[in-house]
Amino acid sequence: MFASALDISDHQRRETILQEVQSFAEAIVETVREPLLVLDKDLHVKMANRSFLGTFRASKGETEGRLLYELGNGQWDIPELRRLLEDIIPQHTEFRDFEVTHDFPVIGRRTMLLNARKLSEPGVNREVFLLAMEDTTERKQSEAESTNAKEAAEDANRAKSDFLARMSHEIRTPMNAIIGMADLLWETPLVAEQREYVRIFRKAGSQLLDLINDILDLSKVESGHLTLENLDFDLGEVLDKTLEIMAIRAHEKGLELALRIAPDVPKLLVGDPARLRQVLINLGNAIKFTEKGEVIVRVDCDGDDAVAGVLRFAVLDTGIGIPEDARDLIFAPYSQVDTSTTRKFGGTGLGLTISWRIVELMQGRIWVESRIGTGSAFYFTARFAVGGMPSLAVSALRTDLNGVKTLIIDDNATNRLILSEMIAPLGAAVTEAAGGEEGIAELLRARQVGAPYSLVLLDHRMPGVDGFQVAERIHEQRSMARTTILMLTSENRAGDVARSRALGLAAYLVKPVKKAELLEAIQEARGRVTPATERPAVQARHVDARSHSLRILLADDSQDNVLLIEAYLKTSGYTADVARNGEIALEKFIAGTYDVVLMDVQMPIMDGYSAARRIRQWEATNHAIPVPILALTAHGLPEEVRKSFDAGCTAHLTKPIRKATLLAAIEEHALGLVRVIPSLAALVPGFLDGRRRDIAAIAVALQRCDYDDIRVLGHNMKGSGAGYGFSRITEIGASLERAAVCREPERVRSASGELVRYLDGLHVVYE
Repeated sequence: MFASALDISDHQRRETILQEVQSFAEAIVETVREPLLVLDKDLHVKMANRSFLGTFRASKGETEGRLLYELGNGQWDIPELRRLLEDIIPQHTEFRDFEVTHDFPVIGRRTMLLNARKLSEPGVNREVFLLAMEDTTERKQSEAESTNAKEAAEDANRAKSDFLARMSHEIRTPMNAIIGMADLLWETPLVAEQREYVRIFRKAGSQLLDLINDILDLSKVESGHLTLENLDFDLGEVLDKTLEIMAIRAHEKGLELALRIAPDVPKLLVGDPARLRQVLINLGNAIKFTEKGEVIVRVDCDGDDAVAGVLRFAVLDTGIGIPEDARDLIFAPYSQVDTSTTRKFGGTGLGLTISWRIVELMQGRIWVESRIGTGSAFYFTARFAVGGMPSLAVSALRTDLNGVKTLIIDDNATNRLILSEMIAPLGAAVTEAAGGEEGIAELLRARQVGAPYSLVLLDHRMPGVDGFQVAERIHEQRSMARTTILMLTSENRAGDVARSRALGLAAYLVKPVKKAELLEAIQEARGRVTPATERPAVQARHVDARSHSLRILLADDSQDNVLLIEAYLKTSGYTADVARNGEIALEKFIAGTYDVVLMDVQMPIMDGYSAARRIRQWEATNHAIPVPILALTAHGLPEEVRKSFDAGCTAHLTKPIRKATLLAAIEEHALGLVRVIPSLAALVPGFLDGRRRDIAAIAVALQRCDYDDIRVLGHNMKGSGAGYGFSRITEIGASLERAAVCREPERVRSASGELVRYLDGLHVVYE
């Protein structure tokens, strides 16, 4: 009897514990915000939480104890749910995030995310299922709306890009005729009045083309399509060429234009040289707002960032200045300081907006410091990788100025510093004079103490005693007859050149003076080197392009463009067969023999892309050597350039096409004739030898299927070819890089074979 009492007591305790556990479990279930059911192994409802009852508008009596599939007049009798609960759960214990969309009689069509798990009921060792559900209808609708909005935005961007491409073509096509015919007319005999008229509409055509380019760039900025290249480049070379462009306007206004690159700035970089040039030219609009004084471009390592390759650029002017409240406004689209500025100086205000975005892509920042009436200082930083390609900026001549006593006479302190930094590291003993009178006094003093100057770098325009007056005083002194004088000027007047010769000046150099140009002039003047134009160069054969009768096929449906290109060719002794659409061009190509094809890409019946592909297919079928196809297109967008190359074109020339650009492209691709500046004469043979070694390296890499190595080789060619003057090597490098990225061995072999043919037929002329 006592034992029986103990059993009853134990049973009561167990029942109490089970009730407490069940109450605890029910409390947990009730705290869950999502609808939740507890089912037995036969899928009868043991418990439904308040969220389930409230969501599906049911009572406990209508729910608990009922078979799941019978709830709500069978609204949970869903085939997919049956399969999960009856087939999957018994084998896998749980399932997660099963989505079902169903029409529920009470709440309508809803999307539910279901999660289920098999558990053992404590104390009784019975299996139960927990079935939790989350209503994701609103979230799915929001996601669908977001997806639709994104697709609509992408469609709008595509439509905008297509529209811009069409507008670019439609505007550039007549611009090609306008600018081209103006250039041709400029080359004919004209009276002074006619020449002035032609000068005006040539200038207007160039301004309109700049505006078109700005609008296209801004559209790419706004759509997020503006991207940067990653090329090896020589900073000094890029800046020299940039200042050549800026110098034209500076010289017209009589402004000093100077470039200073700090000695610790790395010269060999990896980045986008074209976009860097674009930013500098846009900031170079400081020339437009500067009536007198100077514009200085300065490059330093960024003091706020110790990483090599992070540079700070500055464009400093002595112009009108910018009010403090307008300094942020100038970087906004379509803005200038005020409308009177626009009327006086012209421009759209797009350049700074585009520059701001480019600098942002270069992981830098741009800002301005200015005071009204004293000028402005535009700064920007940019991040580049430090490269390793050979430098092009300075000639490979051994420049030895050790102990050469040099006097720099210039009233501009920045110019004196720049010249000093160019020659002092080469051993020159440099003294500076801040004007003509001070310079003459220093020359006389040095002669009296028996230590005359060997070299004088003399500025032309100085207040008081100018450069020619200083030169005349030196010329009058027999004791200074052995002094080498180089005149530096911001103007290029024929009369001044003749006057320089009469005074025995060694050279007359136009600012901004390139370091290579200055050093070569010094060496030639001192009689220690053969002039570059007379130096022989390995692998260079002088060829007269006019002595070759080229067979040219021109495919273009625009009569104006045909007349223009025929006129370009006529002046150089060439003629062309004309095809008015791609189909005729293909027929002519198959029936005839041509050295080069000039292919417009937009033509009726068959466009240029299709014609180029068909030509390449015919060549492959007939084992013919590929003929250069030069795409002539008004499309300047990067994706359009890729389309030309993907179609099999050899080069992509964007309209308006200048005569010199077209003829240089024809000569390079059809004759292998490349004109290279003399200062690169000693570097070119080594560069070309390097490309021949690349051919062997590509073959080895292809055997190993090492496409990454091929990609790097192609990338380096793409980045360096045009810098040496070999645009075709840049194009072949780009083709190699694309083929390597796509891991297409036949395209790699084709590009490598094209490089072999190009190098074998190459003729280099230094001029």
